[in-house]
Amino acid sequence: MSAGPSRRLALAGMLSLAGCSVLPSEPYPDRRNWPLVVRRPEALPPRRNGAVLLVRTVGAAPELEARGLQWLRPDGSVHVDYYEQWAVPPAQAVDDDLRQWLAASGIYAAVLAPGSRLGADLVLEGELETFIADVPDGLARARLAVVLLDQRPNPAKVKLQQTFTADVPLPGRTVPQLVDALRAALRDLLRQVELALAAA
Repeated sequence: MSAGPSRRLALAGMLSLAGCSVLPSEPYPDRRNWPLVVRRPEALPPRRNGAVLLVRTVGAAPELEARGLQWLRPDGSVHVDYYEQWAVPPAQAVDDDLRQWLAASGIYAAVLAPGSRLGADLVLEGELETFIADVPDGLARARLAVVLLDQRPNPAKVKLQQTFTADVPLPGRTVPQLVDALRAALRDLLRQVELALAAA
């Protein structure tokens, strides 16, 4: 019994697709997650009878809410990479790094995170305003604005309000080099914040 016209057409279609593939000829690149972990080189013990500092959650400028690594192109546009990204959004990483750095600075008796039941003498608020590799200028740029409030007087008093900027030369244009330079810029920012808080 011979196959009907519709069956012969179906078989011919299957044979013609056998040599084709709906998959791309080259696989998509693997997505890489880069940790943004910066720690103080030396951890000092807490200061006896020092103030207790609460570090509130660091805010982020709108363009820094994404995890993708960002760099400035020669035409002035910003590239946000989909396959090269931070392990967590930059502001979230800076939030943890700032708290850990100040806890290791020896300035305070304790450094608290939001939600702690301990009372705080001082409150630090911050916003990450810039965190980008400026490829045309060959710099990793970071910018952090902070406000330090003293809660002991009534009403609370602003002890410090300052914006810190770090520009670190890019050693090259590969992604690992951009990542290393941005980490170095963040390290410089945290060092500046520590010095300013110690003097406040």
